[in-house]
Amino acid sequence: MRWIGVVRILVILCTLLSTWYFAEKVFISKMEIRSLRNLFEKDVKNKESQKKMLKKCGNDKECPPNYFAFKIISGAANVVGPSICLENTMLMSNVKNNVGAGLNIALVNASTIELIKTGHFNMYSGDVNNLHEFLKPVKDGTLILMASFDDPATKLDDKARDLLTSYGSSYAKKLGFRDSWTFVGGKGLKNKSPFEQHLKNEKETNKYDGWPEVLEISGCIPKKMD
Repeated sequence: MRWIGVVRILVILCTLLSTWYFAEKVFISKMEIRSLRNLFEKDVKNKESQKKMLKKCGNDKECPPNYFAFKIISGAANVVGPSICLENTMLMSNVKNNVGAGLNIALVNASTIELIKTGHFNMYSGDVNNLHEFLKPVKDGTLILMASFDDPATKLDDKARDLLTSYGSSYAKKLGFRDSWTFVGGKGLKNKSPFEQHLKNEKETNKYDGWPEVLEISGCIPKKMD
């Protein structure tokens, strides 16, 4: 009868070994599948990220033919300056060291997107006449890309506000102390610009202490064909 007991022990051992063997195989297979899935998902995300990076100015969508991609980000409080990007070229930014408190403006040829000039104008302690001299000679067919930083409005007089309104702005006459503002307009524009954002400086809603949050506007500007 002793041999029956030995047989039972061997059967139990064989069963345990078989169970362990198959469990290990299944576990390893699942781990391999999971690992492959993670690699695949990571690869897809990387490709999506690279594809997005390839879009001009880092925008979410590509522009159709005869349109220019742009992105404008207003300044953050009085700490981080604004940026203006057009067709993947940074026209104004902290890195380029050509931005400042007040109104930051880039003038661009609407047909060729050639940069004409840039300027920043302190609207708290500066001279608004400098802004007049910058804007008044602008010719038809010129794009005007603007971003606020710190305070864009204290020294802004009726003459300057009228000029900006004539370039398609809906908010130039409402712009107040430390408001956030981004705008794309044009000399000779017949209608109001669709590319404009404005956020009032209000204590109850400000994101920063004394300043509203940053504004970001992006899209596709039609090329001037005539």
